[in-house]
Amino acid sequence: MPRLKKQNIIKRPRKRAIPLQTVKGMRDILPTEQFIWEHILNKSKKLCDDFGFRKIDIPILEYSELFKRGVGQTTDIVEKEMFSFETRGGDKVSLRPEGTAGIARAYIQNGMSRWTQPVKLYQEGSMFRYENPQEGRYREFHHFGFEIFGDGCPAIDAQVIYLAWKIFQKIGVKNLAIQINSIGCSECRPNYKNLLTDYYEMKINKLCVDCRKRLTKNPLRLLDCKEDKCMQVASSAPQIIDHLCGDCHDHFKNTLEFLDELELPYVLNSNLVRGLDYYTRTVFEIWSSDSDSLGRQSSLGGGGRYDDLIGVLGGGDVPAVGFAFGVERVVKKLLSGKISLDKKNTKQVFLVQLGDTAKKKALKLFDKLIDSKVSVGESLGRGSIKSQLKIANRFSSKFALIIGQKEALDGTVIIRDMESGIQEVITMDKVVGEVKRRLKK
Repeated sequence: MPRLKKQNIIKRPRKRAIPLQTVKGMRDILPTEQFIWEHILNKSKKLCDDFGFRKIDIPILEYSELFKRGVGQTTDIVEKEMFSFETRGGDKVSLRPEGTAGIARAYIQNGMSRWTQPVKLYQEGSMFRYENPQEGRYREFHHFGFEIFGDGCPAIDAQVIYLAWKIFQKIGVKNLAIQINSIGCSECRPNYKNLLTDYYEMKINKLCVDCRKRLTKNPLRLLDCKEDKCMQVASSAPQIIDHLCGDCHDHFKNTLEFLDELELPYVLNSNLVRGLDYYTRTVFEIWSSDSDSLGRQSSLGGGGRYDDLIGVLGGGDVPAVGFAFGVERVVKKLLSGKISLDKKNTKQVFLVQLGDTAKKKALKLFDKLIDSKVSVGESLGRGSIKSQLKIANRFSSKFALIIGQKEALDGTVIIRDMESGIQEVITMDKVVGEVKRRLKK
């Protein structure tokens, strides 16, 4: 019996299953939630326009060195939270963890110092931080923020605070309060840091692990720790407000006087320092007093003055101040407060058709209505007139335009008043004008 030749069996690699879920820390923003995002962003943009700000878009990707120098080497963002990598060309880059450093870079690179000062800019977009995801916080999140470059007047601080306040007010957030502090400047802050370090060194056994590390790198951040035992220690720490130089003292005093004139309620918070190294003098946050659903993270957004940032990046002496808020946090706040917003997807007119010939006529009519700025809905895939009229009701349409087989051949359309049920037949060439007349009426 002849021996059988051994056949070569080709093993094909198994295809890996596509993970049908978002990457950890990322999320989808579904159509059911888009209405509240549009509400927040539209109100914010409108107010920025009213205050004379102009929109700027900056890249999501920047050189890592920008954030190391601008935000600070010892900040949590730079040390632990940046999405950084090396490109094929060997460049070290990072996804932006915040927006101010990138806008400052754009100010320098594009010669905005030659523009009429102050330069007022606002931006919106995704930011990225590699931190442990938790309720209301994601690794990709969205900021809305605004900046003023080229004016060191305390009135500008007050204007930025007032605009931030006004945005939340217009959005519909209740029970707002301003938390404010001054963290001094390069003249008076070093002496205060020495005092703070001496104080905390005597309490080092009562500090959390992170604060023990911060003590030698960035002692100001100890005041901002949210651990219970660290908060107790911070409550008796020396207050920077008592150690400001003359210029910083006067600047802060004048800022508060402007806020008094605007009748804005504020609280002096000596432990408010913000988490970025570029801040100088005025720092502030907007809080909502009933933010229990957000736990201790009761701040909705924050900002302050950063007069040294442009200089640190090589752009000269340019005072600046800004503010930003996380959109996700404000969305959560509004939803928890059951704010009443018009979230219906309404259509003024709904096209109803029956048969292929009617579909063709409906498509052409749809195009004419859109060009005439009439809000129109359709359901071309459905054959039943009854089912299409139900959809028209869900869209709260005032009129249905019905094209059956007879109407398609005759070149006519049935206009149906969805409230009264009264119907009228008119010719196809007059339907757009008639619809606009009735909607106006």
